Amino acid sequence: MALTRFDGKTASGRKNVRRWGSVTLACVVVLALAACSSIYRNHGFVPAEEELATLEIGKDTRETTGPKVGRPSASGLLNDTGWFYVQSRWEYRGALPPKEIDRQVVALTFSDAGTLTNVERFGLERGQIVPLSRRVTETNVKGMGVLRQLFSNFGRLNAGQVVGQ
Repeated sequence: MALTRFDGKTASGRKNVRRWGSVTLACVVVLALAACSSIYRNHGFVPAEEELATLEIGKDTRETTGPKVGRPSASGLLNDTGWFYVQSRWEYRGALPPKEIDRQVVALTFSDAGTLTNVERFGLERGQIVPLSRRVTETNVKGMGVLRQLFSNFGRLNAGQVVGQ
């Protein structure tokens, strides 16, 4: 027989309440820890380094590159001169906003004739885009630089053109 206190509660009833209270507290702690754990999600596609190594600059074309590394979801906006592959890794942690922890960009550039001219791989380091690898056929990919264009115009000016005659 259980001992009855003055308020009508038994000693075994208090033990049950404490047991259920500690079980409930343990469940709340486990759920709180699970909510704070990180979830990682990958978005996009970048060809593997082994696939990119099979490409030959100056020999491969758009038609031969597609089957080797796959066609991209994005291409050059002007003149369709490049293919761009983008892959991102995001970390989701509880109620915090998602954070991008890694980004890889591979750019394949083609000439007007459709042959592969360069392969570049970029990464995201501290918010800055950093070239990770680059294979280029020419030293200057797209013509003259800005300074060269500015300095090349000095000898072409005529005094009559400046004054307006």
